[in-house]
Amino acid sequence: MNQRVLVASNRGPVSFRFADDGSLSAQRGGGGMIAGVMSGLATLAPASEAIWICAALSDADREATRRDETGDGVRMLDIPPDTFDAAYNEVANSALWFVHHMLFNTPVQPPRFGAAFQRHWQAYVAYNEAFATALAEQAESGPARALIQDYHLALAPRMLRDRTGRTDRTDRTDRTGRTADLGIAHFSHTPWAPPAYYRMLPDQIGRAILDGILGADHAGFLAPRWAEAFLACCAELLGDAHVSSDGRVTYRGHVTQVAVHPLGVDAPSLRERATADDVTGHMTALSTATGGLRLIVRVDRTELSKNILGGLAAYRELLTGWPQWRGQVVHLAFAYPSRSGLPEYRAYTEQVRQAAADINAEFGTSDWTPLILEVKDDYARSLAACRIADVLLVNPIRDGMNLVAQEGPVLSDRGCALVLSREAGAAALLGDDALLVNPFDVSETAAALHHALTLPGAERQRRSAALAARAQDRSPARWLGEQLTALG
Repeated sequence: MNQRVLVASNRGPVSFRFADDGSLSAQRGGGGMIAGVMSGLATLAPASEAIWICAALSDADREATRRDETGDGVRMLDIPPDTFDAAYNEVANSALWFVHHMLFNTPVQPPRFGAAFQRHWQAYVAYNEAFATALAEQAESGPARALIQDYHLALAPRMLRDRTGRTDRTDRTDRTGRTADLGIAHFSHTPWAPPAYYRMLPDQIGRAILDGILGADHAGFLAPRWAEAFLACCAELLGDAHVSSDGRVTYRGHVTQVAVHPLGVDAPSLRERATADDVTGHMTALSTATGGLRLIVRVDRTELSKNILGGLAAYRELLTGWPQWRGQVVHLAFAYPSRSGLPEYRAYTEQVRQAAADINAEFGTSDWTPLILEVKDDYARSLAACRIADVLLVNPIRDGMNLVAQEGPVLSDRGCALVLSREAGAAALLGDDALLVNPFDVSETAAALHHALTLPGAERQRRSAALAARAQDRSPARWLGEQLTALG
């Protein structure tokens, strides 16, 4: 079907850097959400037009916007830095992310939503208004489908609906009498908090976020439990909302269909990238550094919800409880720096470094380093590690989906066993053939690592193949196509 697709997200498909001579160089945007949407858009009919609206995240991005060098199909919004910082860091990442991942340490450091937060909230409103205005301007050019991404833009669907005069899904006329064939979807890439935890937000703000998403015709989630939690919040916090058993929410005279769309991986593209010279070079280097020993691999951001410290504690308990693995296994822990602007994340990264050093000091010998930790952005290295892993450890406290859990089996050369947190959205997709663990139970995770290392080769290959099949079955093209179909 030929159509105009408008994508809105905080981070876009391209970012810019200044060269030494002041010129701008572009590079592909990072992150699983970006990769998934880009892969899905690539499958649209040739005559379809895609326009991606995103924020300018750096001085180079802002300069590219001023020079009109962002490229065809990309519109970067030059949001004032103070507004962006308050919306992104103080509301989206310090409040909404923490609520949905249930990360607040309430006995020691409970959230304080005072006058300063109310000022930050006004910046979040302004940030969403900028996106809604840009989307509305694009929608004036003809029929379109707007795909609004994630918790950064929870208010934008309602704002867009208000700007285009849409009152319900069948209304195709805006305030000026023109045809406004605009379908609006919102997709949450995070978990959604259950009502008891979601209520930690100020009541007015909690309701505003629900109201914002319910401005969409279609609201998508990665796993059934996140959709169910959203529906429960609508039922409990919005007194005049009607939630039906088929996931339809009727609110303010409009119906929003809530649905689940798991996001897997573009297996052919991923495998092709993993055969590049930089990846094979890393494979050789890693194999040499680890001496051909068994490999437990994790690839994560230094994000609080990823539970890297819990994984390191489980690895230490593996070496303590099953000493036969000493000198026989190496843990490759590869982490990408994350949100270094927030003090909690800087402190967490240092705790990870210290825990890794403590394990090596306790168990290491002159000819065996039990753990190799690297905290840097190196995609080729991560692909190489997944290809040679015997065991892949993915143990988040909570995760909307987790693409690494799917990428690992797709890339595995030898068939890897997957130790997976039951709190990851991917558990609903991969649970039959992964070794599921409670991410808070260090002993259970250590036992699962031992089980994974002792699986017979044929059983490990069978499980890995089944995991890979499920991951590639839920391709980004299918994920995007289901949402566009739902919008008609």
